[in-house]
Amino acid sequence: MKRAKGLLRIGGISVAIIVGILAIVVGNILIGYHARAQTTGTIKIIGLRSPVTIRRDVRGIPHIQAQNEHDMFFAQGFVEGQDRLFQLDLLRRAVYGRLSEVFGKATLLTDENARYFDVRGMVARQWMALTPEQRSNAQAFSDGVNAAAKVSPTPVEFRLAMYAFEPWKPQDSLAVGMATVIDLTDTWNDIAPRDAARTRNAYKNAFPLSDPCFDAPVTDGLAKVGPGEHCPNAVSLMLRELRNNRSTFASNEWAAGANHTTTHRALLANDPHLRLMIPGVWYLVDLRAPGYHAAGATLAGTPGVILGHSGNVAWGATNGTVSSMSVYNRPWIVDTDPHWMRETFAVRFSGDVTKRYYRNPVAGIFGVTTWYKQNLLVRWPAYARAQSPLPAFDALDRAHNAADALAALRSYPGPTQNFVVADTAGRVAYQLAGDIPNDPLWARRFHSAKSLAHRFANVPFSALPHIAPSRSTIAWTANNKMYGPEYHLRLSPQFAPPYRAYRIAALLRARKTYDVAYFVRMQMDTLSVLERELARALARADHSGTTADWNGEISPDSVRASSIVLFRRALARQERGSMKARMAADEPTMARSIANTYNTIARSPQATLPWSSVGAIPVRHAFANLGISWLNGSTFAGNGDAFTIHMQKPGFSQSFRAVWDVGNWDAGGISIPQGESGRPGSSHYADEAHAWVAGVLHPLPFSRAAVNAATKATLTLLP
Repeated sequence: MKRAKGLLRIGGISVAIIVGILAIVVGNILIGYHARAQTTGTIKIIGLRSPVTIRRDVRGIPHIQAQNEHDMFFAQGFVEGQDRLFQLDLLRRAVYGRLSEVFGKATLLTDENARYFDVRGMVARQWMALTPEQRSNAQAFSDGVNAAAKVSPTPVEFRLAMYAFEPWKPQDSLAVGMATVIDLTDTWNDIAPRDAARTRNAYKNAFPLSDPCFDAPVTDGLAKVGPGEHCPNAVSLMLRELRNNRSTFASNEWAAGANHTTTHRALLANDPHLRLMIPGVWYLVDLRAPGYHAAGATLAGTPGVILGHSGNVAWGATNGTVSSMSVYNRPWIVDTDPHWMRETFAVRFSGDVTKRYYRNPVAGIFGVTTWYKQNLLVRWPAYARAQSPLPAFDALDRAHNAADALAALRSYPGPTQNFVVADTAGRVAYQLAGDIPNDPLWARRFHSAKSLAHRFANVPFSALPHIAPSRSTIAWTANNKMYGPEYHLRLSPQFAPPYRAYRIAALLRARKTYDVAYFVRMQMDTLSVLERELARALARADHSGTTADWNGEISPDSVRASSIVLFRRALARQERGSMKARMAADEPTMARSIANTYNTIARSPQATLPWSSVGAIPVRHAFANLGISWLNGSTFAGNGDAFTIHMQKPGFSQSFRAVWDVGNWDAGGISIPQGESGRPGSSHYADEAHAWVAGVLHPLPFSRAAVNAATKATLTLLP
């Protein structure tokens, strides 16, 4: 009996200990969840040279006023460390291939694939190529991040995963900048399916360069866009375009010179399409120091402004979807070759894992074996040339006119982008920029190993598609083919489908003059040229006329949009599967196949629901993959799809929407899908969602008067 009582006492003590530990853990998590960074008062910080004022507006966006550039970049690192510390660390780990140190075996394959790119080696070479001033600014930003980590509450994600933030290094800013470089680059995995269609006719049928019926090349001008919906065999071409696997990372931009606007100032609109997540890809900021003033969006973890405006120039960008990698069938390489490197992966809750990689930076070559167990060698300018894109964006931040902006783009290494710039003189210019090897295969197939001896020079900057600055220029791009028939280079294996670009051009052609409000409405446009034409073809095929009267709007209340988008997705799956027989069929056979596919889709329960529910997408936190959903953001109702200007598809969306009234910077503005802060307890975690859905464009105060009037909280950093 005494023994039983003793056991009960021990059991009770054990339970109490377990409950106590759980209470501590839960309490720690709750503290982290509700923790907020200090945004008012003063903080003394080691590393500053002079006081810095950080004013936050109603959206929590920091407006930084510093007395020198060192302190300005320090303060930028500080506010990003306050608001996005876990995002910075997660992104750094993803790019370096170090996620498994926290998440164990579940992320090991992701880490192994990340290290094919040798980001650490690339960043080391990029760092050595920076000027002393550029290194100093990166160091200041890094010091600011670490200062914030010391004085701010630990974010909830670190508490949940039970690990600590490692101090930020200035090289880490170069590394996280590589995340977008890799995302937007056409890789060996993209080239492999094209290589399978080796004959000229097979490739042309499977992977058309573009859909000529809806081409909208910017260098040809608005007058030459067309004929669009009246083009014969348009549906057949559209079906081939559905094979395209390069449209995930898409973007829109357009601009009009002062001769075409009601304000007689240039206007510029930009909405990059990237992963939809919380916190978002972009961090909004306004940076001011003597001789420097820029505002807009930066990639979290990088100093300066990436897309936005200086005091005199605005710029936007879309992915060029051109080829940048030359891939070779690899010859047999002996194990004793000195270019074999061994990488070690520290795996939490398990032992270390090692993997071999082939790297020869002197020859600009690294090796992969990830596609059908093929041994491949890759030559990529970003690997061969030690140059970060960040200095080019720093030069854009300092640009005084369109000529300065174009000069900055001459040194831009990539990923290759379509840049549109506009200045306060009312001029607009277009320029494709980035390193593009003049490789005659243009990533349509693999080179033989014999070709390794030949290295392809980059296409000269002056030979890339462009439009000179002018007050009469109207420019637009949407990842589509940007040049007309007179251009002498191919540049790409296959551009993104041109349907968004065609719709943008149609809306620009519908007006003689433009204003901010019209550009904002354009960004919310949900008419899909592709799905409208498929619906018309379907009406002809089944002779029922059930889809003939649909206007092509992928709008929330439309049931017809649901059935047509589901129909288009089914066709896309077929195109990427086994469609050779159907593509070779005659028109009546193809029509019957199209009708049969639609009739099957139309009987599904989803096809009877409005697009608001069928196309709804949640904004997920990275921890949603671990079953933790309470950190997620909003759920957006279906509104547009992958082929509308208002792009919204599972996992991807417009990542910001900006319209700049060039020179009148307090007008126009920029909006993001969720909020500025990455801290769930902050009122700015998802506070922009309602306005985002409604298409509201928030101003980004720029002048001293506008910033002062918008200020809701002021923090002073003291040395």
